Amino acid sequence: MKSQREILTPQMLRYDDFDDRAETRYLPYLMYFHRADYRSATINTDRLGFRVSHGATERGSVAHPPKGPVRLLAGSSTPFGIGATGDGATMASRLWSRYAPSVPWLNFAGRSHNSMQELLLFLMHRELVPEIDEIVVFSGLNDLALSRLPDAQRGDHGGFFNCGEYFDRMEELRASHRKARRGFGRRAAGPEDEPHVVPPLADRIAYAVDLTTRHLAALRLLAGPSGARITYVLQPLATWVRESGSPEEKAVFGELDDISNFWELYGDIATLESGRRYADALRVSCEAQDVRFLDMSPVLAESVTGDDWLYVDRAHFTDHGTEITSRLLAESLGLS
Repeated sequence: MKSQREILTPQMLRYDDFDDRAETRYLPYLMYFHRADYRSATINTDRLGFRVSHGATERGSVAHPPKGPVRLLAGSSTPFGIGATGDGATMASRLWSRYAPSVPWLNFAGRSHNSMQELLLFLMHRELVPEIDEIVVFSGLNDLALSRLPDAQRGDHGGFFNCGEYFDRMEELRASHRKARRGFGRRAAGPEDEPHVVPPLADRIAYAVDLTTRHLAALRLLAGPSGARITYVLQPLATWVRESGSPEEKAVFGELDDISNFWELYGDIATLESGRRYADALRVSCEAQDVRFLDMSPVLAESVTGDDWLYVDRAHFTDHGTEITSRLLAESLGLS
């Protein structure tokens, strides 16, 4: 018997294959990135792993940019387009082909990336897109979600997804190099050995905002010579938009909740109030460094009804959700 997810969002089976942990592509410095030259009816990537975006008459990607200036849509899995039924249905494609087509849009997003990885992705591929007209960073959720990790895993630059596995493997590697000598060889106890207590929400919001602030400042320095305008858009988590979704969302979310621990891990950040508090803090930070800011959640909330099926899960859009968000993004930012 097929699940509601398979019936309502069959394209997600292709994303399951794309995200197969057995096929994870690990890269120096970046940790992980998308599978390169991936081909399917749903998702296609170039030789570097960037998703292809569609204009009205042409296609492009970071490895194969169109001539002249481009606009970059950066961030994590939501702007990457998890949930879209095809490359042409992603946000970058809808902006390029319909809502802000005057300059081509390239998909510069990284699946499961935090703000540091988003910054590194730009640093490592900056030379491939020498003429940049605009950079829209559509992000924010992952830094806040990862703020619950222990200090030893977060470090100075933020934790990343599956970093527990990384640190476990590195400890195994260190242990294999240790020489057992009398009086030596036993690792001293450290902070990582202490029971972890998840910090209060206020501290986690402050931590996530601090990371975003520092990484945006670095992005401004890197993008400065191009003259590109930078805008930071706080992505709309489903529960930051409305407390109850469409009938399709209720069916899929309920099914996902039965097999995940979403509310246990992220329940405190998933409320409308938490989303607004986070947005307010990010707005102050962005204004202080002259970066345009947009909280997408209330904009989206004012433009939809309870019957609009926006999400395939609480973070990723349906094609309908992407279409509405792309239009609202272009209108809110005055993009043509």
